[in-house]
Amino acid sequence: MKIGLIAHDNKKKLMENLCIAYRHILCKHELYATGTTGRLVEDAANLSVHKYLSGRLGGEQQLGAQVVNNDIDLMIFLRDPVTLQSYENEFNSILRLCDTHNIPLATNLATAEVLLLALDRGDLDWRNIMR
Repeated sequence: MKIGLIAHDNKKKLMENLCIAYRHILCKHELYATGTTGRLVEDAANLSVHKYLSGRLGGEQQLGAQVVNNDIDLMIFLRDPVTLQSYENEFNSILRLCDTHNIPLATNLATAEVLLLALDRGDLDWRNIMR
């Protein structure tokens, strides 16, 4: 399965810790991320990540294109709901695209853990049929 990873600046450490904790699941899948998040995950969790541009420079649009083309099976977008982001509209488009194209999406740690455990159990195998 192809997993997209995005994290706002205040959530990057949380993404690193999530990927370390669930490395045993993530290592079985293809990971795609915006630039900085991908680099941090690679370094922290020793996982191979296909890195796009930084989110502010268009990385979220590159991931969005993958969603539209049905090339992402699960998205983990750890967003900071408290801090206003100057580029919030670009990131909100990822949320809309995932909803439009029926891509499982986690926007917080609790949901990310549930989706990763479901992925490991095979609960998301229906995505193989969708492709």
